[in-house]
Amino acid sequence: MVPHLTTALKGPLLDLERRFLSEQPAIERWFRTQWLEHTIPFYTSVDLRNSGFKLAPVDTNLFPGGFNNLNPDFWPLCVQAAQSAIEKICPEARGVLVIPENHTRNQYYLQNVAQLTQILRQAGLKVRIGSLLPEITQPTAMQLPNGGSLTLEPIQRKGNRLGMADGFDPCVVLLNNDLSAGVPDILKNLEQNVMPPLEAGWTTRRKSKHFAAYDRVADEFAKLLEIDPWLINPYFAMCGEVDFHARTGEECLAAQVDTVLRQIRVKYAEYGVKEDPFVIVKADAGTYGMGIMTVKDPSEVRDLNRKQRNKMAVVKEGMQVSDVLIQEGVYTFEDINGAVAEPVIYMVDHFVVGGFYRVHTSRGVDENLNAPGMSFSPLAFESCCAFPNPDCAPDDTPNRFYAYGVVGRLAMLAAAVELAEMQQ
Repeated sequence: MVPHLTTALKGPLLDLERRFLSEQPAIERWFRTQWLEHTIPFYTSVDLRNSGFKLAPVDTNLFPGGFNNLNPDFWPLCVQAAQSAIEKICPEARGVLVIPENHTRNQYYLQNVAQLTQILRQAGLKVRIGSLLPEITQPTAMQLPNGGSLTLEPIQRKGNRLGMADGFDPCVVLLNNDLSAGVPDILKNLEQNVMPPLEAGWTTRRKSKHFAAYDRVADEFAKLLEIDPWLINPYFAMCGEVDFHARTGEECLAAQVDTVLRQIRVKYAEYGVKEDPFVIVKADAGTYGMGIMTVKDPSEVRDLNRKQRNKMAVVKEGMQVSDVLIQEGVYTFEDINGAVAEPVIYMVDHFVVGGFYRVHTSRGVDENLNAPGMSFSPLAFESCCAFPNPDCAPDDTPNRFYAYGVVGRLAMLAAAVELAEMQQ
């Protein structure tokens, strides 16, 4: 099912999609040179927003948790991409230890772990799922909503290697845990390959660093295509030392909101956009759609009530928010049966392996959709994001999805640049 774009696709975004189609050979050649220069994350998911006049990433996740939402027709792509990734990291690999998140009550997340495990097994690997939960002291079967099950097992550390009590000694430790609660000692200084690296966790990673890297990637790509980088890149700023409870840092926050709104107004005037500009204020670290608010005027961040301050002050695993990202808000004018939708692109190694739509029936076109009440599974993409059709209109399904795949890969490349800089 493909969402309806509620604004007729015309103007800058239609021109951009035409450019993607006409320059596909140059685009793919440019990406190939980038893959040779950078170490690509094992897997990545990217949240995009399509406003009809702009197509941009708003979040890049290095521990994707929605493989169960992908179209089953694309699972072979996932298997081939996983084989490619493993060959680069540990060609002789026979075993992979998957470390999932600790929230075992989220059965839909566990279905993601089960699907990820199945992909790795079909790639020719022995796969075990090791839990960081102290209460998992023996193999524990978890029942899934789809009738399947998966087994969580306690992990053991011997020297600088992780494994299982029965002698399972994997070449690769694959994290599907974003380390919001910190890096446990059992994962530190391992001699095995750990993917993504520990630096990719929210203990150390910052969204502002990612979008700074994306700035540079988008600028280089825009020069290649001779386009305005703003069409694929949201403005952003950040504030440090914010304490929502103590109400410190509010002036910095209000000033940066004002700056970004002014930048957006200039571009809206340039392109004849009639909508009101807005920004998204969110924690610079963390995920799960926590610590996020939509702002259209600087006064709104000065006048937060207690409930709003409490909401912004803490994110996943009780992390206290002190660094805040102020990001240009990108409208989403895609909807399914009247519900607002946004595409999420999935990549393994440097390959686009599919995606789905995040849909929310009670959120607006200028709000974060990663919130309770969202849905995914009925809306898997019907066609892959890697195969445009030059015989179709630029906004036909395969070509729109190809554009999504291009911008998704730009964000993945930015994540590679970001991680390389963190590990220097």
